[in-house]
Amino acid sequence: MELVPRIQEKAWNPSIEKKMLELWESENLYVFNIRSKKKKFVIDTPPPYPSGRPWHIGAAAQYSQIDMIARTARMLGYEVLFPIGIDRNGIPVELYVERTYKVSMRSVPRKEFIELCSKALDELEAEMLSIMRRMGLSADFENHYRTDSPEYRALTQKTFIKLWNEGLIYEATRPNNYCWECGTTIADAEVEYEELPTKLVYMKFKVKETGEDLVVASTRPELLCSCKAIIVNPNDERYVHIHGLHAIVPIYSTEVPIIPHPAAKPEFGTGVMMVCSYGDYTDVQLFRELGLEEVVAIGEDGKMTERAGKYAGLKVEDARKKIIEDMEREGLLVKVEDIVHRTPICERSKTPIEIIPMKEYYLKQLYAVKDLDRLARKMKFHPEMHRQLLLDWINSLKIDYPISRRRYYATEIPIWYCKRCGTPIVPPPNRYYRPWCEPPPFEACEKCGCTEFIGEERTFDTWMDSSISPLFITKYNTDEKFHKALYPASIRPQGKDIVRTWLYYTLLRCYQLTGKEPFKHVWISGLGLDEKGEKMSKSKGNVIDPVPILEKYGADAFRFWNAQEASLGYDFRISEARIASATKFLTKLWNLSRFVSSFPIPRRAKLMPTDKWILAELSVLIRESLKHYKDFNFFYPARLIRDFVWNVFADHYVEMVKTRAYGVGFTKSEQKAAWFTLHTVLKSVLLLLAPIVPFITDALWRQLYGKHSIHLETFPKAIWSTAYRKFTEPLIEFNSSIWAKKKSLGLSLKDPIECEIPRKLRVFEKDLKAMHNIKNG
Repeated sequence: MELVPRIQEKAWNPSIEKKMLELWESENLYVFNIRSKKKKFVIDTPPPYPSGRPWHIGAAAQYSQIDMIARTARMLGYEVLFPIGIDRNGIPVELYVERTYKVSMRSVPRKEFIELCSKALDELEAEMLSIMRRMGLSADFENHYRTDSPEYRALTQKTFIKLWNEGLIYEATRPNNYCWECGTTIADAEVEYEELPTKLVYMKFKVKETGEDLVVASTRPELLCSCKAIIVNPNDERYVHIHGLHAIVPIYSTEVPIIPHPAAKPEFGTGVMMVCSYGDYTDVQLFRELGLEEVVAIGEDGKMTERAGKYAGLKVEDARKKIIEDMEREGLLVKVEDIVHRTPICERSKTPIEIIPMKEYYLKQLYAVKDLDRLARKMKFHPEMHRQLLLDWINSLKIDYPISRRRYYATEIPIWYCKRCGTPIVPPPNRYYRPWCEPPPFEACEKCGCTEFIGEERTFDTWMDSSISPLFITKYNTDEKFHKALYPASIRPQGKDIVRTWLYYTLLRCYQLTGKEPFKHVWISGLGLDEKGEKMSKSKGNVIDPVPILEKYGADAFRFWNAQEASLGYDFRISEARIASATKFLTKLWNLSRFVSSFPIPRRAKLMPTDKWILAELSVLIRESLKHYKDFNFFYPARLIRDFVWNVFADHYVEMVKTRAYGVGFTKSEQKAAWFTLHTVLKSVLLLLAPIVPFITDALWRQLYGKHSIHLETFPKAIWSTAYRKFTEPLIEFNSSIWAKKKSLGLSLKDPIECEIPRKLRVFEKDLKAMHNIKNG
């Protein structure tokens, strides 16, 4: 009989993906059913931040892998809640608006600036969600949440009020990391360090009692006005004779004590260190330890204050240059060295931070370090090596978490202050409050009876919002039954770059609010770099827009490239050429499926040795793939399946049984066995590949194996004996030797050849003779 492929299309076309998306949406394929009897699997999906165009292709790759987690969990038998949220609070959108609309946040009315932020976010969000859909994310787009919605912000405020009432919030004036460009305090977790060029300035102080010069080397001469002490190392013999004496500060002629202290490093500069408020956190520690009186030398605008004297009003860099010039003119400058210095910078603006005393609200965290360490060790990490990132951060904490910010587009701190006595008053936790523009929900101060109030203008740090994502998605405080059934979440997927922020703050906040860990598993991915291994940035011109890539090659090619490229937890390189090469495997899979679709699907068959051999290899593939799928590591399944399909199934088994499948020189029973095995292998391969390449697998499945989606199926089971695996290596060696021999003789693969089949392979004799057209042996 004539065998016609049921798959008519001769090649996989990425345009089919859009039709599959429409089909999935019409079928409501991925709707979460809380009433399902299946075990529940909750993904605390990271809400991406729409901070500009294009969306980072590395982030898109990460979200494609998060979708693989969701699809894997479904195929393992779980009912999966896969929410999608958009993180819309914080500084990045404010900076984007300032750049885009050429405005300064404080130069326009607050309400108007907030409206501009919301408008910009709407546009960026729509594009981001469109990319997610195009990549085939099986998420709950219909109910996607926003962290700037009244519902979400109300929950942030409720959690704050709860912690306030429990005494975990307090206000204090302390030295804080301050980014003058962002105009706000930032937490330690938001500080990065870069090796930046700077000047090491050698300046002449005068020892008051002896009149001798004392040379001090510093990278911050502009802070001379805030110098309150000089320290030298107690073991540095050069300076033992001046212990306890006094130094006269150049330019300002102020008198400060010379104190022996181990914080002074004899090998740096001259070994003499000036203690200022504040050059770095060593200065902060020394001011506290030595009881020194701080001087605020730099203001919130990033300029020198009146305490800097004639340098007041200058930007820090300008003041540094001017003071060096003045010291040189007055003979107070010894020399200036160009050095590279480890400099703390704001992770968002990339501006060097200052340390400025500011009044802020703090969330207590130091008391919980031991419990947080315990919970961090309890959760399962994928990969395990990244657990240490969290543990190191927890055990490095030295101060409580400053949670207040001087920005506009963020959740407001729900506090009003009595106009008469200044008492702070928090409202009942029943809605979203905006104290800066709303009257309080109470009439009089309980302390003094005053009826006039001043609303708090500050907002929360954005991590105060995003850190409660596992609470929001499980309906904490709104649906107790739902929350109890789904919390803690099953898994938190995220990048390694936000371990000390999003992961840590989520652990802290959820522990404080629930007494439990927020999730059972933590899945940490690496960062997407360019093809040279460098960080992608617009300034470097190495950013790749994911939209043209998806349109040109399709989502499955992008996803398969990502799965086989990125070993879990490690950085990975991105190039269009490597993404394009992934299409070759999809083409191979389509062609194989089209060939197999030519044959009927028998329910059972009497297997020949060749069939038993490939099914033995299939069992191993299933077992190994599932081992890694259960670890949510898609690198190994992608590579194992590709190698099996291409180098074992297609190159050897299909070629060995092709003649038998067509019924040439074989019995009907033998032909039927080939059909059965071809379909068994293909069906299993499609199921194994479904989480990684959902479009092509579902398209093929519906044409070959069922009316319903492959994404309603579970993984295949490794039911076949592996006894015949012992033949894999000799079979591949024999086939390869015959092909090589024919090539050396100038023969085509179909031409007859004389050779002897090795004794150990005689069980495959009939298929091998047909495959190679062997005439004796």
